[in-house]
Amino acid sequence: MRTSVITPQQKMAGKKSRTFGKLAEHYDALSQPCYEQCAALCYRPASDGVQVLVVTSRESGRWIIPKGWPIEGKKDYQVAAQEALEEAGIRGKVKKKPFGYFTYLKKLDTGRQVPCVVQVHLLKVDGTETDFRENGQRRREWVSCYEAARRVQEPELKGLLLMLAHKEDSRRK
Repeated sequence: MRTSVITPQQKMAGKKSRTFGKLAEHYDALSQPCYEQCAALCYRPASDGVQVLVVTSRESGRWIIPKGWPIEGKKDYQVAAQEALEEAGIRGKVKKKPFGYFTYLKKLDTGRQVPCVVQVHLLKVDGTETDFRENGQRRREWVSCYEAARRVQEPELKGLLLMLAHKEDSRRK
């Protein structure tokens, strides 16, 4: 029986190759100008730290946070708060300063994919509505930051969720 030994450098090269291969599949989308969106990272205190809200997208059912396109005449943080209300029935105090950013490929109604940079604002929840614009079109769940990071697909969003968890853990100590 023959066994082959793979060095850490060979293993890393294989991972890089797969990553670049995945990026190459989306070359057309990535070579376009980026679109911008605004999002709300809704959170509330919990006995074991903090919980965050995740909602499902209407099309694919994947887990995301409330987000949307900029609105003329509104500041980005105001748009984030409006998206939280429309998509999840959430009201609260939104931070004006962005907590961070993440990127993803947005599938448009035409089927074309475009790169989006999403500005994320923290929103401390003080109320939940049962009757809101997209009620019945999405699921919403309160979970730990760690569970939310497990559910979402976007690596940078995972990082923001974990950053919030660490921030809250540090604050509680």
